[in-house]
Amino acid sequence: MPETTKATARIVVRSVVAEIERRIANRIRVAVSGAVSRAARTRRPKWRDLDLNRTIAANLKNYLPEHRTVVPERLVGYGRRQQVVARDVVLAIDQSGSMASSVVYASVFGAVLASIRSLRTSLVVFDTAVVDLTDQLSDPVEVLFGTQLGGGTDINKAIAYCQGLVVRPRDTILVLVSDLIEGGVRDQLLSRIAALRAAGVVVVVLLALSDEGAPVYDKENAAALASLGVPAFACTPDAFPELLALAIEGGDIAGWAERAASASR
Repeated sequence: MPETTKATARIVVRSVVAEIERRIANRIRVAVSGAVSRAARTRRPKWRDLDLNRTIAANLKNYLPEHRTVVPERLVGYGRRQQVVARDVVLAIDQSGSMASSVVYASVFGAVLASIRSLRTSLVVFDTAVVDLTDQLSDPVEVLFGTQLGGGTDINKAIAYCQGLVVRPRDTILVLVSDLIEGGVRDQLLSRIAALRAAGVVVVVLLALSDEGAPVYDKENAAALASLGVPAFACTPDAFPELLALAIEGGDIAGWAERAASASR
């Protein structure tokens, strides 16, 4: 591609990315920051960290009318605000041709998440090869120009690489965005997902991260993942902040997906 054409393409892509970022950036920062704060609550707080309203609500059954007071058997508080990484987020993005829109949105989300100090965000893209683009997360345009949308897919190889990025399983969220059309070793893929789950990793599988709905996908693999407790479903960019916040808080992702699907019908 001639240099002038490349420069023009970058200008167009940067404009599109900027528009997407305006649409979603603040929403995901608010959702994630709130989820991290809520997830940091502790039941053995120091006095200065005590959440009085939630402590009272949690102990209303212990109200003593003769004394007009509540006996607080269980304390609820917030963890101290610390400049530490609260969660590790690994985005693994299938860059086969059908996933083009998802790659765009995932790149922007990755850049926004990387700017949140309480998260450690990694971005991995794959087809039959696996490429770690974490060092480019500050610029989603560079991420997009670093992808090569194309043919085959080896999800197993990508998940194997992502396993190597997990150092704190119970504080890690792995988001796999893929149509699940596997060209690698299927049984190994399922075993790896099961092992991640058993170790405490929250695994989220999105068939698409776009406004276009789910593409053609492998229903057999989706069913196999669901049997492991990992539902596979499409998610819009507007809904993704809520979904990620739920994952950070350890919420019911399967229930969320069912409600979202019902609302879209």
